[in-house]
Amino acid sequence: MNVTIDKNSGYCFGVEFAIQMAEDELDEVSELYCLGDIVHNSMEVQRLYNKGLRIIDREQLEELRDCKVLIRAHGEPPATYETALRNNLELIDASCPVVLKLQNRVKHAYDSIKGHNGQIVLYGQQGHAEVIGLAGQTGNEAVVITTEEDLDKLDYTRPITLFSQTTKSTKGFYRMKELIEERVAAVKATGLEVFDLDANDSICRQVSNREPQLDKFAQHHDVVVFVSGKKSSNGKALYAVCQRVNPQSYFVENADELDMEWFKDATSVGICGATSTPMWLMQQVADAIQAQHPVEA
Repeated sequence: MNVTIDKNSGYCFGVEFAIQMAEDELDEVSELYCLGDIVHNSMEVQRLYNKGLRIIDREQLEELRDCKVLIRAHGEPPATYETALRNNLELIDASCPVVLKLQNRVKHAYDSIKGHNGQIVLYGQQGHAEVIGLAGQTGNEAVVITTEEDLDKLDYTRPITLFSQTTKSTKGFYRMKELIEERVAAVKATGLEVFDLDANDSICRQVSNREPQLDKFAQHHDVVVFVSGKKSSNGKALYAVCQRVNPQSYFVENADELDMEWFKDATSVGICGATSTPMWLMQQVADAIQAQHPVEA
């Protein structure tokens, strides 16, 4: 049996940058605080915990004084920086540049639209760290939509400016855009004055380009094992791509979750993962499979 790791899987630039910053800092100190999981992968969080990275939540942040805190790639709302100033915290800001640019765009759009009774709408996962940071740019007035049912929250007689969480599915974003436009048109047909939708595709292309790449990868293997943390929004979206093109696709968090029955009749197995999946973890999964199904001479 041949076991192949997808060369396009693994950390995106933002996650890689944040982890490198954490490791560089931990070379100098024995303990470093991080606001939230540095990455949505429990195995990597544990590896860095062993090096001295301590995960805290926002309530714990309020209690800290005179120490260093890492801001992960997801970015943070303005309130976090205000807390840091108040508590004399040194922030090691590893916010992804793509996320920071989007935060600025959302803030500018909010400042422009609020005088016209407009709405900032964020297509993303409610409660996701990146979405919290984006909503914070609007004083938490942004409307977060995840499913079609969430579209009932919007007022279609008011201006709507739409953005997306950077790691959401491109297909999902354009579907939401289409549905909003349909509702705007329906209101316009009643004779009411309405405004055209201002839609902004803010999905990271380093992430979205993985969908077509993964589509091809999954088709070329009898069985696909997708390795990701269960909390990863990006992982769920990319795993759905694998399942769509290859029904023999399985989601695991680590090698312990493998079922060797999956590979009984397979000659080719593909290992892939999310933008939050470290390459060393995919290698562990590949090695575990190969150990049970050695390549025939």
